[in-house]
Amino acid sequence: MKLAICPGSFDPVTNGHLDIIRRSACLVDKLIVAAFINPTKHYMFTTEERLDMLRETTKNIPNVEVDAFDGLLNEYCAKKNCHLLIRGLRAFSDFEYEFQRALMIKQIDPTLETAFFMTDSHYSYLSSTGVRELAHFNGDITRMVPEYVQEMIRKKLDSMQK
Repeated sequence: MKLAICPGSFDPVTNGHLDIIRRSACLVDKLIVAAFINPTKHYMFTTEERLDMLRETTKNIPNVEVDAFDGLLNEYCAKKNCHLLIRGLRAFSDFEYEFQRALMIKQIDPTLETAFFMTDSHYSYLSSTGVRELAHFNGDITRMVPEYVQEMIRKKLDSMQK
């Protein structure tokens, strides 16, 4: 079975993330979309909320499994018996960062390979941080995230303002 892991924060999941997920899922038997739990990072959404958004937005992709992990990515991959990572790239600046990460993980575990997917040009400007900031100031995020995620963002912002 061809298995790959697509790790990320997904805070929130964007149309750019979903583009990478859909396209990479076509190339493997099973794709695990894994939300990273980093205790030093301040997330807008809880782990369970991020998983909920991922499950809802990927429910029509039959070979996608949604999971969460903390700790080292290589250890998570070993636990899942996976040797392929999927990483999305928006711009050259992403490549530099992701290339260094891929080399580091290769040093840690030579059996791990990283495949890079260029995002569709429609999403090259898109980031979770940008979506959160735009939403915070009541900007239009309708073309950036699925409707379900828009609702989750509005609910979260409403609850933060109370």
